[in-house]
Amino acid sequence: MRLKRFLSLPVLAVMLLMMFVYYTTIYIFIDGSFGLQSSHGTFNAAIFTLLASLSVFSFSVCVLSDPGHVPSSYLPDVEGQASKDNAERKKCDKCYGYKPPRTHHCRVCKKCVLKMDHHCVWINNCVGYWNYKAFFVFSSYASLASIHSTILFICSVFLMDRESVMGSSSKIFYVMYGTLAFVLTTTLMTLSGWHVYLILHNMTTIEYYEGKRAKWLAMKSGHNYRHPFSISPYKNITSVLGPNMLKWLCPTAVGHLKDGVSFPTLRDSS
Repeated sequence: MRLKRFLSLPVLAVMLLMMFVYYTTIYIFIDGSFGLQSSHGTFNAAIFTLLASLSVFSFSVCVLSDPGHVPSSYLPDVEGQASKDNAERKKCDKCYGYKPPRTHHCRVCKKCVLKMDHHCVWINNCVGYWNYKAFFVFSSYASLASIHSTILFICSVFLMDRESVMGSSSKIFYVMYGTLAFVLTTTLMTLSGWHVYLILHNMTTIEYYEGKRAKWLAMKSGHNYRHPFSISPYKNITSVLGPNMLKWLCPTAVGHLKDGVSFPTLRDSS
């Protein structure tokens, strides 16, 4: 059933783009500039193939993984009438079930998603509690692969025989690929940088925008606002990537994750 998520135009477009970038980088830029049999060619081809393979694997994990849905047995801890009233306010008006902290309803998936970041059309899936790490790792590997491809493209431009290229269709190809490489690298680096910021502050994209409003309201009333789930940079990082640094860039290493219905807060650590 989850394999059907690949049968989506945006997902297929991403797969075709990765195949196109891989083919052109290996067989046009590396082979054309250094030769695949040379030491420089073999080294660059091996590094780029590794990055491309890790990108495809991480992307597949993003597409196929369940982002995390609220257990049917979930009930909030309530004591007293005030807590019961607060719990009622946290019921989803679409699913009619209780929403744990950091949970939001996805209008596309038609389900409440644990620690929802956003719905991503490019993976035909929500980015939530269980696949957020895979999404971040994918954007990191894809950024590195795109940077590497761009560098190899620039090397190819400087090393190529300009006389044979000028006035031919090759010139159009190099201009178009240069534009694509710039846009792709800039987009992926911006995406990765944005999620580095979110991880350091233990936020989701939704919580960032909710926090901006909460901060504005707090300033109006003369109070300070701090994101309640941001404890310390190191703890924020390990809550997403895990305590073992050797597994930080492994998209399937999520053994450190718990149930996704409760999270430590500033109040707990004070």
